[in-house]
Amino acid sequence: MKIKPKRLKKGDTIGVISPASPSFRRSDVVRGKETLEQWGFEVELGRNLNRRNNYLAGTDEERAQDLNEMFGREDIDAVFVTQGGYGSARTIRYLDFDVIRNNPKIFIGYSDITSLHLAIQRETGLVTFHGPGISSYNTQDLTEYNEKYLFKALSSDEPIGEIILADKKKWLNRISEGEVRGEIVGGNLSLICASLGTPYEIDTAGKILFLEELETEPWLIDHMMTHLLNAGKLHSAAGIVIGECVECGPAKLNPGFHVTFSLEDILEEFLEPLGIPVLYGLPLGHTPNKATIPLGVEARLDATAGKFYIEECGTV
Repeated sequence: MKIKPKRLKKGDTIGVISPASPSFRRSDVVRGKETLEQWGFEVELGRNLNRRNNYLAGTDEERAQDLNEMFGREDIDAVFVTQGGYGSARTIRYLDFDVIRNNPKIFIGYSDITSLHLAIQRETGLVTFHGPGISSYNTQDLTEYNEKYLFKALSSDEPIGEIILADKKKWLNRISEGEVRGEIVGGNLSLICASLGTPYEIDTAGKILFLEELETEPWLIDHMMTHLLNAGKLHSAAGIVIGECVECGPAKLNPGFHVTFSLEDILEEFLEPLGIPVLYGLPLGHTPNKATIPLGVEARLDATAGKFYIEECGTV
């Protein structure tokens, strides 16, 4: 059963956690907190947020404890992460899904946080949000486009509607034309592949699959697309939407192992034969301009026209 959180309004209290890596600059958290307060929200930082355990923000239990606590507290209205990085999947075995299910709240993050989106949706049915963490809520990183879609997703009582290009000079690649409606699921390609074979693996049957990636060579994208194909996740999808995939070109030309394929070559080879609508190049994921979208709601993909719409509100 689908569960939706209450929409965010001024005066609400936002709990902030680090379920993956800590912010390299602690000042990023301070700046993000100040931005949220300037927008009219109260902010409560997780008790383990600034811990350091090598490349993790504390132990697996500590990071899970913060998530469980923020969902369980009656005085917390939404749960934001600081950033992604690595380590979210390590917390899953310590999460209290009953607490999350019984206290539905906005939960937002992206990149490594994909592991938590998949697990929470699978275990609770809660609609979660693919969008930026608070470490980028500052005048350097938070663009007008980011802020606009953040509030459209979290605070509006209307569906987001069309996800438009942030830069009109850019172009969307209509890999396969057609139009389809379905529930939007997905996130970071690496983390989606890592979910396969676990109780939290992605369900793509009849749904619109969203993928994005960062700094990954085409041959590695090939590897992961092969994994999804062999697992039946591509054939069962109704349509596929792909973000810009920043810096996913060949890193070098090795004479013993020619890496001459581009990312577009790989995507076309794997996705064109599926016979479903596929659109590539939307500002979703590791892009300076990124739209926040709810995961688990109805969307519409019109690859013929190069349009993608979120047609269902993610909050109540």
